[in-house]
Amino acid sequence: MGEKSGLKIRAVESFPVWIGHRNQMLVKITADDGTFGWGEAGLSGRELAVAGAIDHYRELLIGEDPFRIAHIWQKLYRSQYFEGGRVLTAAQSAIDIALYDLKGKALGLPAYELMGGRVRDKIPSLATTNAIDTKTAVEQAKAYVADGFDVVRFGRVNPLMRDEGETLFEPRQSLVATADCLIAAREALGRGVTIGVDLHHRMSVAETITFCQRMPRGTLDFLEEPIRDESPEAYETLRKCVDVPFAIGEEFSSKWQAQPFVERGLTQYMRLDVCNIGGFTEALKVAGWCETHYVDLFPHNPLGPVCTAASIHFAAVVPNFAWLEYNQSRFRPASPIEKEIFLTAPKLEGTFFPISHAPGIGIEINEEVLKRDAFRHWNPPMLSRHDGSHTNW
Repeated sequence: MGEKSGLKIRAVESFPVWIGHRNQMLVKITADDGTFGWGEAGLSGRELAVAGAIDHYRELLIGEDPFRIAHIWQKLYRSQYFEGGRVLTAAQSAIDIALYDLKGKALGLPAYELMGGRVRDKIPSLATTNAIDTKTAVEQAKAYVADGFDVVRFGRVNPLMRDEGETLFEPRQSLVATADCLIAAREALGRGVTIGVDLHHRMSVAETITFCQRMPRGTLDFLEEPIRDESPEAYETLRKCVDVPFAIGEEFSSKWQAQPFVERGLTQYMRLDVCNIGGFTEALKVAGWCETHYVDLFPHNPLGPVCTAASIHFAAVVPNFAWLEYNQSRFRPASPIEKEIFLTAPKLEGTFFPISHAPGIGIEINEEVLKRDAFRHWNPPMLSRHDGSHTNW
């Protein structure tokens, strides 16, 4: 028998709380000596389902040695006949990150030291526009480049307006407008800026091919999530018809889900989310797999400071890393409540994130403020077409 830490898990608490414009699903794990760690689950819009999974897992966690993180991961994953899935691995992600945070605090070490130590001194980020019209999107991109960013990601241009409370979205109208926007952006930003677009899996295979054919070669440097990820075979078809590098993976909830996309060369940038794929334990396995296939990491990071801090520690230790997404910018400031809750939070310095050397993941939370705001039922935008049918957000 190996040596034990001498600690036991005493409490597991979940906090599905409204913060700004959406809920965040935070998890706190406390050891019997009072040492605690924070994690976050990434299944936005279904936080109560994750909280229910945390309730189930709590019974398996109490009394466990919090230092045995890999052992706990396996115990939780194999604790039911119906293993995995996005709800369960989102819960496991939050637990895994919280355990790394706890262990780092107990040992007085930053989380990156528990994963082998840093391979870089700071974490590069990219800028993302949030406009849905060409003029504003290009103006935002030019402002980002003036700030020093050399990678800019665009969203979808939507030429349609709201109709009776729902957002109208016609993929073929949007793809024409988005292609025109990217052509204008390339002309405005020049050849030296890396340009990508996030289609947010709103297109079909045929629509994505049409979209890419509408732009001159060299307009795009990466194409993010053009279609949903359920069918690697559909991506194989798309890969044969499109020569733009793909950025795929933000929906993945396991290494098995990532496997065909890595093995078959279906993505050039892995968009895994440490708060959905299973925490550090699973993300590191996927990162190593990607390294053997020369696939770079471009983590999905749309949540709050806990997710950002965890993503920074992950990015610090993986050699095959490109950029870290960040959901705040000059056009997306942090909400006042977020500033109240998170006493310490990662902040960009220029176009890079510094790496926290504080124990754990380096996040401090004001629990009194956190407990003040309750969960609010919220759904992502519901998109519909002119014919009344629903389409992907």
